[in-house]
Amino acid sequence: MAFGVNDASHRLDTLCIHAGQHPDPTHGAVMTPIVLASTFAQAAPGVYDAYDYSRAGNPTRTALEQCLAALEGASHGIAFGSGCAATSAVLLSLQRGDHVLCADDVYGGTFRIFDKVLKQWGLEATFLDMSDPARVREAIRPNTRLVWLETPSNPMLKIVDIAAIAEIARSAGIPLAVDNTFATPMLQRPLELGATLVVHSTTKYLNGHSDVVGGAVLTSDPKVAESLHFLQKSVGGVPSPFDCYMVLRGLKTLGVRMRQHVASAQRLAEVLSRHAQVARVYYPGLASHPGHAVAARQMKAPGGMISFELAGGIDASVAFLSALRVFVCAESLGGVESLAEHPARMTHASIPPEIRRELGISDGLIRLSVGLEDIDDLAGDLERGFAAARKA
Repeated sequence: MAFGVNDASHRLDTLCIHAGQHPDPTHGAVMTPIVLASTFAQAAPGVYDAYDYSRAGNPTRTALEQCLAALEGASHGIAFGSGCAATSAVLLSLQRGDHVLCADDVYGGTFRIFDKVLKQWGLEATFLDMSDPARVREAIRPNTRLVWLETPSNPMLKIVDIAAIAEIARSAGIPLAVDNTFATPMLQRPLELGATLVVHSTTKYLNGHSDVVGGAVLTSDPKVAESLHFLQKSVGGVPSPFDCYMVLRGLKTLGVRMRQHVASAQRLAEVLSRHAQVARVYYPGLASHPGHAVAARQMKAPGGMISFELAGGIDASVAFLSALRVFVCAESLGGVESLAEHPARMTHASIPPEIRRELGISDGLIRLSVGLEDIDDLAGDLERGFAAARKA
């Protein structure tokens, strides 16, 4: 059975298991082999089949790249050693003096790359709230060369209208990159909505088991793909064959995992929205969320991430997080286990305090990655945290 890179005749659950993966022609192994070779034999100098050196390409990595491309409806997949490496590669394709429009609420590591790393090489970024597309149109400059956004965003779960931003970017001749880590292609496919590139931290939901660090960029633009393949080879931030295999293994259950993540997150968000110690809940699946209508239009489901404002500030937050026993207090997200974290002190600590305050990342904000445990155990664990917060 041969599955194409982007076989539209098969649905996503099938592509998760089969896309880019074929029985091994040598032994008939059903599972993709881990090819650990760093170099490959050449019939003559410069004459080889598909691979010459593993930084430039590897059979296990190719299988992962083709699978991810199929899931996002892309023609090209480029895998990297981390989500930050994937982000950096996209930005390294720009030139000194170029300007980037970036959504104001993004992963702290993304903010750090824009604000602390590439700024010194002459790349300028403007951070703005993209929940109103008109702001993007007004912020475009003659030297703007990229628009970058997350939706749902991290950690405030803002929703950005991808199609509307894509139309604005396309009219200005500017590519749009969408970090789709929170939603995954099971819930949202940005390329279908007009985006040029989709970026993932494969560390998160795609792998799903908190045991791999990786990233990827997916696109159907051949020039963008050529540039990224060049940077992948030249800069060298590639994933190991073993890590590629692990992400492929995780992808096989992505569909069933995401359905359970969403079901549990929806229930917990509704519980939190009624809790006396919660000032506000940020979850696109609630009608009270300002982006609820847009999310319902561009997403199949609202996802497995929740943020909420705990009354009592920093002392209550520390007590809450320290008391949890089913949720693990840890950074990252998207694994089978539920995680809880304090963005101001953890994932978004690199963002200056005054900017955190503007974004709403307060000392009372807690972010939940809802895992696959029994929903009643998760709800009971949150109540354990609330009881501790009342005593703080």
